[in-house]
Amino acid sequence: MREVYFIKQNKEKWLGIEQVIQGKIKKNPDDLSSLYINLINDLSFAQTYYPKSNTTVYLNHLSSQIFQKIYKTKRVEENRILYFFKTEVPLLVYQYRRYLTYAFLFFTLFTLIGVLSAIYDKDFTNIILGEDYVNQTIENIKKGNAVGIYQSGSTWGSTIGIIFNNIGVGAKLYIYGIAGGVGTLYALLSNSVMLGSFQYFFYDYGALKDSARGIWLHGVFEIFSMVVEAMCGLILGASILFPKTFSRFNSFKNGFKDSFKIFLSTIPFTVCAGIIEGYITRHALKMPLILNLIIIFGTLAIIGFYYIIYPSIVNKKTNNQINDAVL
Repeated sequence: MREVYFIKQNKEKWLGIEQVIQGKIKKNPDDLSSLYINLINDLSFAQTYYPKSNTTVYLNHLSSQIFQKIYKTKRVEENRILYFFKTEVPLLVYQYRRYLTYAFLFFTLFTLIGVLSAIYDKDFTNIILGEDYVNQTIENIKKGNAVGIYQSGSTWGSTIGIIFNNIGVGAKLYIYGIAGGVGTLYALLSNSVMLGSFQYFFYDYGALKDSARGIWLHGVFEIFSMVVEAMCGLILGASILFPKTFSRFNSFKNGFKDSFKIFLSTIPFTVCAGIIEGYITRHALKMPLILNLIIIFGTLAIIGFYYIIYPSIVNKKTNNQINDAVL
């Protein structure tokens, strides 16, 4: 069958499925399962005869959307918040996983730019971090207290300020994506260059080890969340620039809905980072090194598992459940 005829024959059905996904048409779980089975048959046909076609890409995307709709609708007893973090977000992260890769690549590149800028321009760190901050930190390093800057202010006051500041940074990384992703890359550039120059600054003064013991206690959650928030901004930008088979407005609507859910998932990690920075980082050099390492690598294992490994596990499990239901 020619592809044009295949599209013409099924176009009305696919548009109907789009309306179901968007909530314009209500279907019960059994009807949704029937739609999914029908769509999978179309996808299998397209993969066989038009493997590199936009039709196949479109049907694959449509299948993943209706697939998520089925399990949201069939969910009865499961707590909504638990489902959100346990299933919905991981499936979305898996669906958009390439954007997480892009965000990490840009983050790494921009951080290296910060390091190289600090190496070749000794005034660069002063410009980026501010002279008062740099001078105060130099004095702290001379006193053998590289993380002394984190010991000022009350614990609870610092924590609240840090949390709101970090949420604001994350929101900019995400919302600026509406400018086709360029705004997100600019915000990521600013923060990554600052991080790179900041770390080199401590290296230059022979205090990298002590600074890492403190900074990365909260930094793992904070920086990893920043990268995920940049991922969300890139998803938002791509939904505008590359609508594929959807209208640009519907593509943006879908992109915003999916990326916003992923963005919300970073908030608990951002809050935890603020609590650690406000209450624990100030004691970084007083605690045993092994405890520093446990917290740093423990937080890395938690957030890395959630955004990198767990999405594949959930996707595989849900696909198996769908296939069992179909059979």
